[in-house]
Amino acid sequence: MNLTYKKAEITDASCLAEIYNAAFYRDFIRYGTCPGYGKTKESMEYSIIHAPQCPKYVIMKDGSPAGAVAFENRQNGEYYLACLCIIPEFQGMGIGTKTIQDFLRIYSDWKRISLVTPADKEENIAFYTKRCGFHIENRVMDGNVELVNLCMER
Repeated sequence: MNLTYKKAEITDASCLAEIYNAAFYRDFIRYGTCPGYGKTKESMEYSIIHAPQCPKYVIMKDGSPAGAVAFENRQNGEYYLACLCIIPEFQGMGIGTKTIQDFLRIYSDWKRISLVTPADKEENIAFYTKRCGFHIENRVMDGNVELVNLCMER
């Protein structure tokens, strides 16, 4: 599989909004709300400009946008996986797994990586724990949604 990662620039804002909205649509329908859904070109432009500590990358599979990933550098080897989303038609191909593996090499100074996912998204939890090496740290409530905090340490 040929994956490349394009660091998002302002000109990628529309593409990123389309990726997020396609990838998170099912969650929006399921929960009635989803922080990854409803993105606009303008909101993505703002994020690209004003969140340099959390750069977004367009995941390209064979030259076509397949998803997005964003790691926030929290300093001293600690990173937060702010987003990993794959467009539905590209899911199940190993793109997410390979992206995590590639970014572990890109951010070679990592000591701890954390992320949050809804507790009832068993497929997400299985993906991160069984395919990527994360473990469940704890569970918390955020409004009406139970969240699972996952982390990986070395």
